[in-house]
Amino acid sequence: MDVFEAVTQRKSIRKYKDKEIEKEKLIKVLESARIAPSASNRQEWKFIVVKDENTRSRLVSAAHYQKFVGQAPVTIVACSTESERIMPCGQHAYTVDLSIAVSFMMLEATELGLGTCWLGAFDEEAVKEILGIPSDIRVPAMFTLGYADENPAARPRKALNDIVCHEKYE
Repeated sequence: MDVFEAVTQRKSIRKYKDKEIEKEKLIKVLESARIAPSASNRQEWKFIVVKDENTRSRLVSAAHYQKFVGQAPVTIVACSTESERIMPCGQHAYTVDLSIAVSFMMLEATELGLGTCWLGAFDEEAVKEILGIPSDIRVPAMFTLGYADENPAARPRKALNDIVCHEKYE
C-alpha cells in the first residue's frame, strides 16, 4: 500500500473487534510518531498508550460518552510537553506538531490493517485526571486503535477545485 492509498482507505472506525493488536504493529504505529516532523525538530511530545480495560472505560465519560473508546483495544493520547511556544506564523507549535504525528500514526495504522478514529470531543481536564497527566501538559488529540468491525461508507468530500486556489486566495 502506498501513502495515497492509505489516505484514501482511512476511515473513522467506531466499532472494533475484540482482538489484541500485535506488539510489532503497535510499535510501528508509535515509531511513525517518533520520526514525524516537528517544529525545529524539538519533538515536544509524549504519547500515552492506554490498553487497560478499566482505564479505557473511564475514558468513555471523558470522551463525551463515546462508547467505542472503551471498546477499542487501544487509545493513544497525544500530550505536548511544551505548550507555550508560538511559531513565527503565529500558531502554537504543539497543535501543529501533534496533528502531524497523530496523522502519521493513523496512516501507518491503516497500512497495517488497523482502524482508527481521531477524538476531538473530550474533556481535557478529565483525561488528565484519569491518566495522571500534569496540569501544565496539554492534550490536543486522542485516537482509538484496533481491528475494525465495520466498513463505513466513504464520506462525501468537496471537489478539489472548491478547496484549492492557485497563486492567491479566491
